[in-house]
Parts: sequence; C-alpha cells; structure tokens
Amino acid sequence: MPFRYPTPAESGIRIPPYLITDRFSAGFDHALRGGQLDQVEYFRRSFRLGFRAAKLFTRHLRRQRGLRELPTRYRIRLRSDWPD
Repeated sequence: MPFRYPTPAESGIRIPPYLITDRFSAGFDHALRGGQLDQVEYFRRSFRLGFRAAKLFTRHLRRQRGLRELPTRYRIRLRSDWPD
C-alpha cells in the first residue's frame, strides 16, 4: 500500500505570499521523504523554508504522539594496537 505524504495546506501550514508556492511545496515534500540539501536548487529561499517547515512539522507530530528524540551527542573512543 503506497503512503501519501500531506501537503503544506493539509498540514495546516500557510505559505507566505512572498514565497513561490510550488517551490515551497517541493521543499516540504523533499523533507518529508527524508531528503538532504545537497543540490544547488535546494538552497533557494522558498525551497529551504518549505524544507524547514516540514522538519518542524514532523518534530511537532513526534512530540504530540509522545515520541521523544534521544540525544545524538555521543563519543566513541577506540584504540587499536597493531602487533609489530
């Protein structure tokens, strides 16, 4: 069964009039699908703000459902001794 991601309008996010609606929606969808900002066109303002809105939206949903994020800061020290 294919999963359908919500649009910004369905999520209750209002797109400001000074942003390009299609690009904002593309950034929103890209973030919901787990994409990274790794191409030049992803750094346009409307796309970035859509991306950011989706990240904040998913964070809000997780908190609303009671899922907390674990701290991601951890250190691992490894030491290896090679025989001579």
